[in-house]
Amino acid sequence: MKISLYPPFSIHEIGQRDNQEDAIVQWDNRLFVLCDGMGGHEKGEVASQTVCQSIVDWYNSRAIHPLGKPQIEDALAYAYARLDEKDDGEFKKMGTTLTILYIGSEGVVAAHIGDSRIYHIRPGVGVLYQSRDHSLAFDLFQAGEISYEEMQNFTQKNVITRAMTPGLENRHRADVIHITDILSGDYFYMCSDGMLEQMSNDELMSVFSSEETDEEKQKRLIEATGNNQDNHSSWLIHIKEVIEEKGDEALENEEPTSRCNAINIIPADNGEADVQIINEDDVVVVSEPPTPKKKQIPFLKWIKWIIAAILCLVLLVAACFVLFGDDDNEGDKKDKIERMMIKPIKHSHNESNSKTTSLRDSNNVNRNDTARNK
Repeated sequence: MKISLYPPFSIHEIGQRDNQEDAIVQWDNRLFVLCDGMGGHEKGEVASQTVCQSIVDWYNSRAIHPLGKPQIEDALAYAYARLDEKDDGEFKKMGTTLTILYIGSEGVVAAHIGDSRIYHIRPGVGVLYQSRDHSLAFDLFQAGEISYEEMQNFTQKNVITRAMTPGLENRHRADVIHITDILSGDYFYMCSDGMLEQMSNDELMSVFSSEETDEEKQKRLIEATGNNQDNHSSWLIHIKEVIEEKGDEALENEEPTSRCNAINIIPADNGEADVQIINEDDVVVVSEPPTPKKKQIPFLKWIKWIIAAILCLVLLVAACFVLFGDDDNEGDKKDKIERMMIKPIKHSHNESNSKTTSLRDSNNVNRNDTARNK
């Protein structure tokens, strides 16, 4: 691919410090380097300037400029050797962070050590790549000791776990990423941590998504960081045009899955996910935890059927009681009615007997009267 750039802009401010430990350099509009000397250490500015210039010297001395991780490692080895030459043997070693951006026919290679950052920003879309800080805060987050929110507000955010320091037996290696998803209008933004004292990613997006010129964006960034305490430096690299060539389709874009892309560890916006899964590439995938299934005791699965059967039996008994209970009541009513009707009949029969007895007595009297008369 053929990539052309608008004129790059840089920021290089001392802040409220007594000396400038940041260093920036570029070569041939294809190589950009930014270093931040380790604050509080001896000769931080010497370390940052030595590494920056050594990287440029290494690339400048090559007639061919292949793009890839092996070339970055060779350039770093050269820079480490130059840094070792500056070692004064003091107990407190000088050191520096490092960011490299190399633009070539195969896309972009970005490398970093420490907490100086590289961003790939697509206006209107968002941040596609943010280099992952080599810091104590991130290591604690990765170990599960602090949450993502706690990492963002960690009190020791400036404690880094990787830096370029002379005299090391085991030199710290850079995280390297190959980027091929590049469009016209994209920005690559390199900055020391001092630029981010009071600026979030959302505020960066506000600047880079505006319709302002690159020079106006540079001024906005300078104004936004005017009160920063630390040294602060940056490169604004604006992609003007990208022309695809034969074979570009075979180039691999590592942004979506790279372990050094901090965008891959940002939780979902809804904030509801409470489980973090780290895959084999050390990338944290944020997802909602599955609903746990309750363990069932074997005989419990029959309970619902037993309860249903009992309910059916109760309903059946109740129905029988209603039906047959009503019949019994009707029988009782009939018995009562019959008993009530028998009583009057018996009473009438007694009265009839009484009347019969009276009639007999009357007849007897009449007979007696007749006999007397005779």
